[in-house]
Amino acid sequence: MLALRPWWHERERTWVTFGTEDARSQLDGERAVWAFHPTTRNVRNLVRNFALAVRVMRRERPHVVVSTGAAVAFPFFLVAKAMRVPTVYIEVYDRLDSPTLTGRLCRPITDLFCVQWEEQTRFYPRAQVIGSLL
Repeated sequence: MLALRPWWHERERTWVTFGTEDARSQLDGERAVWAFHPTTRNVRNLVRNFALAVRVMRRERPHVVVSTGAAVAFPFFLVAKAMRVPTVYIEVYDRLDSPTLTGRLCRPITDLFCVQWEEQTRFYPRAQVIGSLL
């Protein structure tokens, strides 16, 4: 998401990510909500992040939800869909051999699904190729 700074830096925003040391450092001074992790096949944290998504989405009322592929995206995309908030999913840049679980879950419910490599369209034929963000 930092690579997209020219797009978001003048817009009001709320970040939802994991409260890791590097995330806290990079988001110092930004409005941030810390999601529950680990998320990889962790049903308890999926439920907790879904409840978090409902609270955050009701409070913030965003115009769009954008994700670069963390598993926490799925509950936020579900809530966004229910609230008729547009979603943009950007598949991770380092997965060329298979689709990510989050990508497979979010693709059917996202409004704009983007990939960074032409090779990724094998898994997501209708994806928009945007090129590498790094």
